[in-house]
Amino acid sequence: MKTLLSLMLVFSTASAMAAKTYTEEEFIKQLNEEVKKRVDSIKNQSVSELTRELLDKEEKLKLRELELQKLQDSLKVSETDIAKRYSDLSQKQKNFIGCVEKNEDEGKARIGQLVEMVSNMKPQKAAEVLSVQDSEIAVKILQMIDAKKASKIFNFMDKEVSAKLQKQYLLMKK
Repeated sequence: MKTLLSLMLVFSTASAMAAKTYTEEEFIKQLNEEVKKRVDSIKNQSVSELTRELLDKEEKLKLRELELQKLQDSLKVSETDIAKRYSDLSQKQKNFIGCVEKNEDEGKARIGQLVEMVSNMKPQKAAEVLSVQDSEIAVKILQMIDAKKASKIFNFMDKEVSAKLQKQYLLMKK
């Protein structure tokens, strides 16, 4: 291999040295210098290529780092947005539940007023009012009235209406 390299160098440098005649020692010295120049040139090319590759990889890493930073920033924005939406939804839920509870309380208050009114009526009149009333409301009212008063009211009702309300009353108790 060394001989082949030497011959190649000889041919390439032969044109440069054609005018001079060298001794064997001078020729070997000149040949070694030429080989060293070529090897250094190859080394320099390899180092420059390696440096270029490293710089390219470093640039790619920087771009990837920027992409990751953008992604991280995007995730933070999304996280903040989700937290805000969750907070808004929780507030709406609290408002809705508060509204439902308020309606239930108002409904109970109205039923309480009806119970008081029916309790103050004579059993026959109360039976007439509750017979035409919505059955769920009538059952709620009867549930809250004194049991003796409720039994008197049931006695004045039509048998079918009374049976229907008593059945609902029993199912409600369960």
